Amino acid sequence: MSTAGTTFGDSALNAARRQRELRELGDAGTIDVLVIGGGVTGAGVALDAATRGLRTVLVERHDLAFGTSRWSSKLVHGGLRYLAGGGVGIAHESAVERHILLTTTAPHLTRAIPQLVPLLPEVTAAQRMLTRVGFAAGDVLRRSAGTPSAVLPRSRRAASAETLRLAPTVRRDGLRGALLAWDGQLVDDARLVVAIARTAAAHGATVLTRVEAERVSGGSAVLRDILTGETLTVRARSVINATGVWADRLDPSIELRPSRGTHLVFDAAAFGGLNAALTVPIPGSISRFVFAFPAAHGRVYLGLTDEDAPGPVPDEPEPTESEIDFLLDTVNTVLREPLSRKDIRGRFAGLRPLLRTTGDSTADISREHAVLHSPGGPITIVGGKLTTYRKMAQDAVDAAIAHTGLRAGPSRTRRIPLFGAISGAARDHLAASPRLIERYGGEAPTIAALAHRDPSLAEPVAPGIDVLRAEFAHAITHEGALNPDDLLDRRTRIGLVPTDRAAALPVAQAMFE
Repeated sequence: MSTAGTTFGDSALNAARRQRELRELGDAGTIDVLVIGGGVTGAGVALDAATRGLRTVLVERHDLAFGTSRWSSKLVHGGLRYLAGGGVGIAHESAVERHILLTTTAPHLTRAIPQLVPLLPEVTAAQRMLTRVGFAAGDVLRRSAGTPSAVLPRSRRAASAETLRLAPTVRRDGLRGALLAWDGQLVDDARLVVAIARTAAAHGATVLTRVEAERVSGGSAVLRDILTGETLTVRARSVINATGVWADRLDPSIELRPSRGTHLVFDAAAFGGLNAALTVPIPGSISRFVFAFPAAHGRVYLGLTDEDAPGPVPDEPEPTESEIDFLLDTVNTVLREPLSRKDIRGRFAGLRPLLRTTGDSTADISREHAVLHSPGGPITIVGGKLTTYRKMAQDAVDAAIAHTGLRAGPSRTRRIPLFGAISGAARDHLAASPRLIERYGGEAPTIAALAHRDPSLAEPVAPGIDVLRAEFAHAITHEGALNPDDLLDRRTRIGLVPTDRAAALPVAQAMFE
């Protein structure tokens, strides 16, 4: 499957397009849908609305994927955790949306990853039994979603030798193999958001970053260009609030209970060349785990916490010292050589926009999404998770159509490949390196050609970092990057390691001079 035969309009996002579309917006009259928020859900809403033929504008006060969407585990979950809690509906929905991402909309940004639970003496009989039952239930979910075993193999038992091949630093003493299942993984969550936004732009949506929505109602908003300070009033038949953990700022009637998920970043060498999602039961729990999994740029991410995060919502959450200790202590229960703080190269945390309930623990709050509408206010989409962004967007646009009487057909997004989507044999014929194909899919030859035409762009952005200067240039001309932070922290993930960020910063700054 490839997007070679798919017709796209102009998908390039850049400063010139932004300036032109902001100017044109002042003369546009009433639009159909104004989307506030440029994370995965907001970008998904813009794509869903635009592909139904609705005049759509998305505004984001920072950058695409600035908030929670770039702080995920980069995993495309099939809903197994929700099934364990009795959430059959959300588990099936997750499996279906995982299938759509893996096979249709983003095969270039997703891949299957083995999920490995080593069977060491510390794993209790109850944990083994529930994991085995859970993996079998995951197979049922996979089949019910229509995902073939060629895409996600069925779960099974792995011998000790295979366990150590997939996770070389696991303790050998007492190892009795592992339980093995398969799930989906994103190459990068921020790149997914950019691909969705560009696909929306190709279908006619206006995508504007560094534009803040003020004085928002159900039918209008004052937009302020953060770069110039200029304002304009936009009238819309429907306004959709997709601002995630900041949703209650636009609609104070919404009560959120954010939870913080923290990850640590390591060099791949610290895990000996990890080739699976190393899955470690949390001591004392029969249903919670931490994961260590291989990631882009030769890294391993270790997560995930689930802690209450009361108080004001920061632009960039910070892990706590206790969360760092918790992750290290848990993963060290299965490793031959314990990891310590000196092995940590970076760290990040994200806030989940959970609806407030009477439960005691955020870990017990349903991840189901909700579409809310207070009188006179915008339609708000909140809750959910990255894997189900497409269904969340569909439900939000359906609600907008039902409320306003907009004339539009049903959602089309489950059949629309995102920009760059390519899979199968078509990959083998692309004139680009495997690394570029992994990040950019069918657009990789464009970056490769850019580097070929200008040898200076074929150089890495800093010694030892696997990002070309051509990737920075492409991010500015096609992916809407407006400053060095956009390049370092979202179009690439160099910024997750502070020393790498410092090394690449001079080149990123020079790109805008």
